[in-house]
Amino acid sequence: MSSHREAPEISKDPAADSTDVYAFMHPTEDDQVVIIANFYPLQQPNGGPNFYEFADDVLYEINISNTNKCQPDVTYRFNFRTEIRNPSFLYNTGQITSLDAPEWNRPQTYNVVRLEKMGRRNEKAVQIGGRFPVPPVNVGPRSTPNYEDLANSAITTVGPRKFFAGQRTDAFFVDLGSIFDLGALRPFNGAHLLPMAAMDGINSVQSYNCHTIAIQVPRSDLVKGGNPTASFKDRKNTIGVWATASRRNARIFEDKTGTYKGAGPKKQVSRLGNPLFNEVLVPMTQKDKWNTTEPKNDSDYADTVLQPELQTLLPFLYPGVFPNLEAYDKPRADLAAILLTGIPGGVVTDGEGKSIFQNYTGPVQADMLRLNTAIPPTDPESDSYSIYGVVGGDIGGFPNGRRLEDDVVGISLRAVAGATIPLVDPDYTPDETAAQLRDGTSYTGDPLLTEFPFLAHPGGGYQTVPGTSTFEDPAS
Repeated sequence: MSSHREAPEISKDPAADSTDVYAFMHPTEDDQVVIIANFYPLQQPNGGPNFYEFADDVLYEINISNTNKCQPDVTYRFNFRTEIRNPSFLYNTGQITSLDAPEWNRPQTYNVVRLEKMGRRNEKAVQIGGRFPVPPVNVGPRSTPNYEDLANSAITTVGPRKFFAGQRTDAFFVDLGSIFDLGALRPFNGAHLLPMAAMDGINSVQSYNCHTIAIQVPRSDLVKGGNPTASFKDRKNTIGVWATASRRNARIFEDKTGTYKGAGPKKQVSRLGNPLFNEVLVPMTQKDKWNTTEPKNDSDYADTVLQPELQTLLPFLYPGVFPNLEAYDKPRADLAAILLTGIPGGVVTDGEGKSIFQNYTGPVQADMLRLNTAIPPTDPESDSYSIYGVVGGDIGGFPNGRRLEDDVVGISLRAVAGATIPLVDPDYTPDETAAQLRDGTSYTGDPLLTEFPFLAHPGGGYQTVPGTSTFEDPAS
């Protein structure tokens, strides 16, 4: 969770495992869209001497659909290359004070290609740039002093676009230890089938890093025709976003070099759009297959959305708490709209019944993170801002894209528990607890940044003790 080790086979290939995708309007720069794709889950900052890095043999992509077909109409493609400067067993033989420091033994660079569909069969490929730098991991205050400046120097600006690829603090928060212990939510422990004392949730992702690919691009880069409009009702302004990772069909170990080489065409092995989709909704026997398919084929998995297993488990695990949910036997059209088609206009309204939101992408059922780029960001200091997004009355948050602060676990729990059923079935009355569900966690890493790439700098190896990670040098 969100998609950390979500399927049996991809959990064995962490460098290709996509963990989270975020898409939101830049909080202060008009008409700029930020998309963040995280890979390589649950990195211990002190995991040397072979520290974490992007894989040279994995093709990483950020995909955008701007038509009703739920296919990649615009793709940003990232290929990485690792250089070995020194045969030492160490990641570095001295201080890394710049991105070209000779003491850094395994620097990485990457190139970016923008692909755009031009008609049914043609595709336009534009090389944005090559040899963009990846910063080193945060080894510690001796090896990587002034890490903030070092990492910021790896932000690459090309015209109106910005790119960053490197290690970051994982912004996702969830109580894995409790949820996977028979669906327990610590704040509601007393109501569980096997009751225990209620307590606050524990963020299981605290202290872990991930590897991030982040882009900041104009709306015109992403919407159909390159000419966005100002109206949220104009469907062309809504885009679908997902990330993928691909490997060659076969890997062959070469005795001569002691390395693996890829053979055959590239094959998608991981994808991620909405948080928790594969994790919670797709049956275990189909999870890895789902990772290899395209969003346009997700009607194959619609039954798991319309009749989610978790809807049945909640009344069983919390006896007497969800009587209305237990009695509800209609297909979950609300979840299908949220996750598979986007929410049509007229469903989310103000106090006078006026439509205030839509992110509908057409009838094709597809798991994509949908962002209406004509809806301005919500001021975090305003009363309208809510970490529960649209469910909390804030149309600037999930499932309208996804911000780093959005409590997608809490939102998803409330939706599955029936809080969103009245959107499509006004006769349904949600159980009282449905609007209160949460796992009791919050983001507990270093402060998120207020500018690109927004994720906090990664926790350092030297600074890390079990269960905690701080960016600052403890000696300072």
